[in-house]
Amino acid sequence: MAGKKQFDVDVVLDAAMVQFWRAGYADTSLDDLSRATGLNRSSIYSSLGDKDSLYLRCLDRYATRYGDSYDQALSRAPEEPLRAIREFFGVTLKRIADPDLPDGCLVAQTAMAIPVLRPDIAARAIEALGFQRARLRTALKAVKLADSDADDFAVHIAAVNQSLAVMSRAGTSQEQLQAVIDISTSALSQALRARS
Repeated sequence: MAGKKQFDVDVVLDAAMVQFWRAGYADTSLDDLSRATGLNRSSIYSSLGDKDSLYLRCLDRYATRYGDSYDQALSRAPEEPLRAIREFFGVTLKRIADPDLPDGCLVAQTAMAIPVLRPDIAARAIEALGFQRARLRTALKAVKLADSDADDFAVHIAAVNQSLAVMSRAGTSQEQLQAVIDISTSALSQALRARS
């Protein structure tokens, strides 16, 4: 269509996602989003919706992108459960170490801001955290852990994973983050040995 500015929606959503991730929902203005995406405010509204709608789209994009990577890591759990959990944590460590991405986790950051968020945004963050626990629970049940152990480890590993993101934002070294992971995988290894 003549005169209409064309742009790649995926590129724009990634730029908006990184802006929200870097500064947080409350501290990201429409001017910040305009600078990050290269779109003027009216183009953002007409093409992507208001700030809340755009944030939800970015949160979904983030959860899908990293959720798919977590699912792939956990797919080997029935054969190699400890390796699968290490690779699950590896997804987070790789994201943390990527110099082109902000520190931390957009989902964890959103969860920490729940008291000041609109209910639908808060619900989406809670849902994303629930998906992570569910994918872990499914992987752990596949290795024949008792349901209660699978539930407990799913909660624990999800909590550790979110903590890694928060700790990285506070400047914790990769070595220290790996030590946290090693303690969790050691506990899981003991539970797996006790099962057999």
